[in-house]
Amino acid sequence: MFSSDFPILSVITYLPLIGVLLILMIDKEKVGAIRIVALLTAAINFLFSLPLFFACDPSTAAFQFTEHVPWIPELGISYFFGIDGISMLMVILTTFLTPLAIWASFGSITEKVKGYMISFLILETGMLGVFVSLDLILFFVFWEAMLFPMYFIIGIWGGPRRIYATVKFVLFTMIGSALMLIAIIYLYYLNYQNTNIPTFNLELLQSSQFPIPINIQMWLFAAFALAFAIKVPMFPFHTWLPDAHVEAPTAGSVILAAVLLKMGAYGFLRFCLPLFPQAASEFTPLISILAIVGIIYGAMMAFVQKDVKSLVAYSSVSHLGFVMLGIFTFNIQGLQGGILQMINHGISTGGLFLIVGMLYERRHTRMIGDFGGLAKVVPVFSVMFMIITLSSIGLPGTNGFVGEFLILLGAFKSNMVYAVLAATGVVLAAVYMLWMFQRVIFGQVDKKENETLLDLNLREKLILIPLIALIFFIGIYPKPILSRMETSVKNLTAIVQQKFRVEEDNHKIRIISGTPMDKISLNEVGEQKNE
Repeated sequence: MFSSDFPILSVITYLPLIGVLLILMIDKEKVGAIRIVALLTAAINFLFSLPLFFACDPSTAAFQFTEHVPWIPELGISYFFGIDGISMLMVILTTFLTPLAIWASFGSITEKVKGYMISFLILETGMLGVFVSLDLILFFVFWEAMLFPMYFIIGIWGGPRRIYATVKFVLFTMIGSALMLIAIIYLYYLNYQNTNIPTFNLELLQSSQFPIPINIQMWLFAAFALAFAIKVPMFPFHTWLPDAHVEAPTAGSVILAAVLLKMGAYGFLRFCLPLFPQAASEFTPLISILAIVGIIYGAMMAFVQKDVKSLVAYSSVSHLGFVMLGIFTFNIQGLQGGILQMINHGISTGGLFLIVGMLYERRHTRMIGDFGGLAKVVPVFSVMFMIITLSSIGLPGTNGFVGEFLILLGAFKSNMVYAVLAATGVVLAAVYMLWMFQRVIFGQVDKKENETLLDLNLREKLILIPLIALIFFIGIYPKPILSRMETSVKNLTAIVQQKFRVEEDNHKIRIISGTPMDKISLNEVGEQKNE
């Protein structure tokens, strides 16, 4: 589908910047033209990325569509792009949701539209760069680059407390980023001292045969993990999220929940587990406990919220707790469930924020107590709201059920106590989401302002229909997505388990790519060690 020398990943990553250049040439008063150019740019980028789903070979865990060019060869820094079955899904999720978020902004963003659309397209480039970068410095550049457009999106077009929320968001993120940069540099010098090869290449660092002492692994893992845990966000690093979500414009909340939070979980998968497997194993109890606390705490906090948007924000803390629990089960079911739930959360919670934004545009309030009886007034809105709500709580037949089921299955195989505690989050999610839905949609229309609300227009229906279609498609037939990540997940599990045993015994055992460690008998390991 793509020739081996066609730089498709670079095209997808930088195409939004072409849209930025076109918008810069349009007069700021021509709001309609600016909106159309931004939407078309994002939509075309999605069309470019969609073939990756079919062209990416699911039978190999190797990085595909790689682009490798020396950048600063004296320091071992290179322009290195590539994707596997995991990052491919994140790329498509980003390009799929970005045009929907931009389209949703047409009715709500009426001031400084030119700056808003430029910020959004730059943000898309930063997010895509994070998912395709295989050089640690290049990854860090994109990780930081996507921070500033989100700063402007919240700080300029956000709510009344937008400055407080955006400063808090930036400070939290940059503290974690600074520690991660120190860890990247230390890992570089550690590798150089042992191999005499200057490189930030993830593949080379991951396949390096020198054992990193466990005490150093622990510190490096902690530095990377803190940056990623803040971005997820895990409890207790979550406090910036509700403020950012509540103050962000609707499209900003959609992208923040659907894509930016996934960067933290992706960072654990791409860097922490394969680079520091022994430390990852040592940190597993702590991270699993924090994930479970986040699941329960997020659900309980969501239950007491009076603002619908704040409720959805706290639900993200709970749902991302499930993702982290799945990742640190270190088995196929848990990891696949965690990755699938990253996608599901992007679809379902992104849809919820769109719904809340559409409601706010009509009533200019998000307070649950200001609504009631909307099913009689806006029936199409109510039906779509119901479907997305049921997806968020994991009703069988929707995408949320498949992800949560796999995570709990993996958790039961790893630690039954963790699974039982996490399962309470499923019940609590049903409680707070259905309570909120009942208060908003059912009952009597007891406020005059609600009697004249308009139902969804054509644009709003077209924004929500693709999300609802994916909710049912993944819920009924998740195989296409699971099959494309399976080999990469198996290889990640094999790398983590094998490198852990190698470093624990200080022996070098050849990693059999794509072969799970549980298929290699302990006798065979012992024979290799004796040899």
